[in-house]
Amino acid sequence: MIGRIAGRLDYRGPDHVLIDVQGVGYIIYVSDRTMAALPGLGEAVALFTELLVREDLLQLFGFLSPVEKEWHRLLTSVQGIGAKASMAILGTLGPEGVGRAIALGDAVAIKAAPGVGPKIAQRVVLELKDKAPAVMAMGGALPTSDDALVEPAGTTAGGAPTPSGAVRKTNGGAAAQAEAMSALGNLGYGPGEAAQAVAQAAGEGDFDTAGLIRAALKLLAPKG
Repeated sequence: MIGRIAGRLDYRGPDHVLIDVQGVGYIIYVSDRTMAALPGLGEAVALFTELLVREDLLQLFGFLSPVEKEWHRLLTSVQGIGAKASMAILGTLGPEGVGRAIALGDAVAIKAAPGVGPKIAQRVVLELKDKAPAVMAMGGALPTSDDALVEPAGTTAGGAPTPSGAVRKTNGGAAAQAEAMSALGNLGYGPGEAAQAVAQAAGEGDFDTAGLIRAALKLLAPKG
């Protein structure tokens, strides 16, 4: 299994890129959102990958973070969602948007992706809602999209550790949501209700962890 590719970006196609790794070129299919986030041609790049294996086909799909890759895996487990539809959903909403939509039961947001009908969108929400909290919580503990892109030239597909001098960035939104969900869990809230409150709060403003916890607690407070 090829889980990660790091090398030089040599080519951009409509829905795929070619990454050169020490003279070997890997064609990797990506979403529109991922394509827009990639650096220029000739620059160092790294993507987490999922290999699709069929009797007459081998395809690599690329993602900016393990969370995005996990959502792709879960989306394609839903009947009627193939790799193309999954990439359309992720390209439209991004991994955080997918998590928020599923946690809130927002099938309309899923349906906004090209080629996804209302019945399929509803099926995605129903089948994955219980799995959303665990995936959303991954955001604070795993490498982010920017971590994947900040790679020294010459890094191999094996994913050698980034040198201590390399610049590393963080994605505050994903980390804040993961930390807020953990804090709510410590306060006794269940994973499902914590995920729903955090997702709703995150959709209403740009909060740091403390602000997100406060906003989620207001949503969870008894009404009346």
